[in-house]
Amino acid sequence: VPLVESGGGMVQAGGSLRLSCAASGRTFTTYARGWFRQVPGKEREFVAGISWNGDITQYADSVKGRFTISRDNAENTVYLQMNNLKPDDTAVYYCVADTIIEEMGVESQTGHWGQGIQVTVSP
Repeated sequence: VPLVESGGGMVQAGGSLRLSCAASGRTFTTYARGWFRQVPGKEREFVAGISWNGDITQYADSVKGRFTISRDNAENTVYLQMNNLKPDDTAVYYCVADTIIEEMGVESQTGHWGQGIQVTVSP
């Protein structure tokens, strides 16, 4: 598995978590990186994306001002700092690497996905 997520878990509303996604076996330093999330019965949705050099970031409206994506190319790792978490943020979070942010999605032929990690926010 080229991408491995960590840092998930359970937290109370208003709390914070930091997700990490480490790449192993290959380098993704020239790829855009991102995070998606999915709840049972719903489609996987975009959360945040960052360009290969970190100059461009994009966020879903639902997480703007609360989540921050960053990357460390020396460590081949991308992070998602999640603050002021809400019960609606409860989902399985997936790390992704793709050519550019706009290509990210479940239908992309060039994307690489992690296995996902559970984040649960209690009221």
